[in-house]
Amino acid sequence: MFKKALPFFMIVETPLHAGSGSDLGIVDLPIQRERHTGFPKVESSGLKGSIREVFEDLSEIKINNHIVNNDKKKVAMSLAFGPEEGDTHSGALGFTDARLLLFPVKSMKGVFAWITCPHVLEKLKKEMELAEISNMPALPNKNTVPHNCSLIISDSNIVLEEYTFSVSKETDANENCSTFAEWLANNIFPIAKDGKGPCAYWREKMKKDLVVLTDDDFRDFVNLSTEVVARTKINNETGTVQQGALFYEEYLPQESVLYSLALASPIFKEKDDEKGIFKQNGKNEEDLVLEFFKAGLPEVIQIGGNATIGKGIVRTRVLDVENGKNR
Repeated sequence: MFKKALPFFMIVETPLHAGSGSDLGIVDLPIQRERHTGFPKVESSGLKGSIREVFEDLSEIKINNHIVNNDKKKVAMSLAFGPEEGDTHSGALGFTDARLLLFPVKSMKGVFAWITCPHVLEKLKKEMELAEISNMPALPNKNTVPHNCSLIISDSNIVLEEYTFSVSKETDANENCSTFAEWLANNIFPIAKDGKGPCAYWREKMKKDLVVLTDDDFRDFVNLSTEVVARTKINNETGTVQQGALFYEEYLPQESVLYSLALASPIFKEKDDEKGIFKQNGKNEEDLVLEFFKAGLPEVIQIGGNATIGKGIVRTRVLDVENGKNR
């Protein structure tokens, strides 16, 4: 039974293909989607496998001022993620599906907007409550934008793709959409000590260019505005396209933002001497499991297919549950 949950965000740096197999529709290789909403997602099994792979490549992990390497790391990996062979015990670390939080859409002004909807935000709030996050601001209403939004064309209208939407632009920085956009920006993008850093531009853009659409409008965009790429294979002998080798592949576009929960339980071993680094000074084992996850998770990982052509590069950001702030 999982005892604690830790939210973390994932910013898609290059188009991501978490595939759901082949399909008979226009797109031969579609991405994974929720059955009841059609919203894109990344299955927890694929997410866990990707994270486990990057942990295996680490030379050492520092947890509570204790360096874990070589044999100790192998034991910790088996206890946290589960053994690679056999079913002697379950892993103490689990993950929820990575859900879509913000989706980038081309805008006539401001280049692009990050869109979301009440359904997505209510789900975020519900899952944050599981992790005991209590500092989330009030959720914004549909068809609202922050007070300093740069997407407005005229008369409170914005143009996303070829569609015009009438939105309510807030007049005060303390209103719901403005405060929520700032909370998202500060928790999704890292903040340097000088308040700037490499993500300063993106953090400021999110504070301005968040758009809360209706659930139906959001659903239409995430179904119709993903990237669909034609791929083929060249015959080395003729230098032309090999017959029957053309196919279409779907991607979640870069700048998409996902989130997931890392779930921790006590170690599934009866004897204390078999619990390795997760038995220290009377500390809760589930807390140490999450410390192991936070200490080892790199800032950049790869998720999904087509890694050899640069797809699926994702930037991670872990939320500090104790303080309501990021690491």
